[in-house]
Amino acid sequence: MDVLAAVAAWGLTSACQYQPLLPWLNRICPLDAVNFHALEGTLSPSAKIYFPGSAEYAQLTTRWSTLEEPRVDVVVVPGTEDDVSHTVTFANTENIPFLAYNGGHGATTTLGKMDHGIAISLSQLNSIKITDNGETATVGGGVMSNDVVDKLWAHGKLTGKLIYLGPGLGGGHGWLQGHYGLISDQFVSMNVVLADGTLTQLDANSDLWWAMKGAGHNFGIVTSVKTKIYDVRHRDWAIETFVFGGDKVEDVYEAANKYILRHGRQPVDVINWSYWLNDPQIDPGNVSACSLKLARLRFSPLASQPVILFFIIQEGSHHVDPMYTTPFHNLGPLAVQMNPGTYLDLAAWTGIAKSSPPCQKSGNANPRFPMYLDSYDVMAQTTAYAMFADATRGVSVFNNSIFMFEGYSTHGVKSIASDSSAFAFRDQNILAAPLISYAPVSSERGVQAAELGNRLRQALLESNGDRSLAAYVNYAYGNEALADLFGHDERRLTRLRELKGKYDPLGRFGFFAPIPRPGA
Repeated sequence: MDVLAAVAAWGLTSACQYQPLLPWLNRICPLDAVNFHALEGTLSPSAKIYFPGSAEYAQLTTRWSTLEEPRVDVVVVPGTEDDVSHTVTFANTENIPFLAYNGGHGATTTLGKMDHGIAISLSQLNSIKITDNGETATVGGGVMSNDVVDKLWAHGKLTGKLIYLGPGLGGGHGWLQGHYGLISDQFVSMNVVLADGTLTQLDANSDLWWAMKGAGHNFGIVTSVKTKIYDVRHRDWAIETFVFGGDKVEDVYEAANKYILRHGRQPVDVINWSYWLNDPQIDPGNVSACSLKLARLRFSPLASQPVILFFIIQEGSHHVDPMYTTPFHNLGPLAVQMNPGTYLDLAAWTGIAKSSPPCQKSGNANPRFPMYLDSYDVMAQTTAYAMFADATRGVSVFNNSIFMFEGYSTHGVKSIASDSSAFAFRDQNILAAPLISYAPVSSERGVQAAELGNRLRQALLESNGDRSLAAYVNYAYGNEALADLFGHDERRLTRLRELKGKYDPLGRFGFFAPIPRPGA
């Protein structure tokens, strides 16, 4: 096992702070008094430990968003599932906080509560095995999405989404949810390290199973999961991408309601997806991914309004059916691009592939402010667009920001009982979120970004009258109430609190949208 570099004593001392919200964090100081050789002796030969100053430490702790980053003193890279258990047990014995890492794309202010401790990188737990005669696959907790997709596709199989386990703990939306439901709906069993360090297998016979499918970040570290997989129904997929000016906001979303969303009855093989962003000639991934010919568009970086990129995606066809696209052609788009392809192209088409520029770790803060919508309220869309344009156009420090609208088919999601998991918002049709991207040069800029994101979210929320906020936990900013993330039925919240009290009474999993213990 490799133990690289040395921990700087000043960094350890400054990191040793008492966190009154989580009293168990008060630990032995300084951290260099902790005998990591004792941990090393419990781990497998393939495990690794990295300290600040090493390239590996820097790589494994760099995150997609620099918003309220967790600060860690050491990175443990388990080589086996048992190594995760041993690391958590060691951390508990030494009274040191810990946090599991995978891709580093989580972005919520509650992560900043971790100001010292151990990062547990799951990157070596990346196995993928097709099991049960092709009915399931067992994947490691650190597996990368493209590896899962490529392996399953080579065997004529699919799973629900290109990005997998992390989102699945919060429910998990995906391209195939119209057929099969959420990512978490596919879980058959999972190996989980609980707060006390126990490695256990969970399935539907456990009372914790319900919570792991929607609130799993709060209850354990998933080291592997067995999930349902499906035969490829159609190898062909198609996308038609429209670019509209801001003057078309009302028309675009009115057409989306009428011809695609259809009062929550969006066809199972159709997806609508859109972005608001500045100058598509310098867009971070979306237009360029579709190879749009935009040379004839002459946007001034100083005066241009954000454009609307509207995607219509269809399964099982070389081209999107004109019954969906013709109404948008009739609105007079600035540009249109049609592309045939396969399921493997979906992430790149929509700018969310692992290699897409928006998914790179650029040093920016990238907070999101999510909410679910029943439909597109066209007047609210117009109001929010004007607000977004005013705040992000030209030389604004927020001009790399994006407003996202994800409109998957919901048949499969709604066909599964709402009380089957901790995911609470099966009746919703659209996931919307402004993503306010900026260079984190000052705390004042962070405050400005939060004000903008919250105002944009509120503009759409008010269109729903008295309806309470429903927010996707995987996109949470960090200021959402517990009910906003896990449902406004008090029985659901009571159940979550009781499970938290049973399985994590000390709140060790308290850094991602934390659920308070009973009485806390």
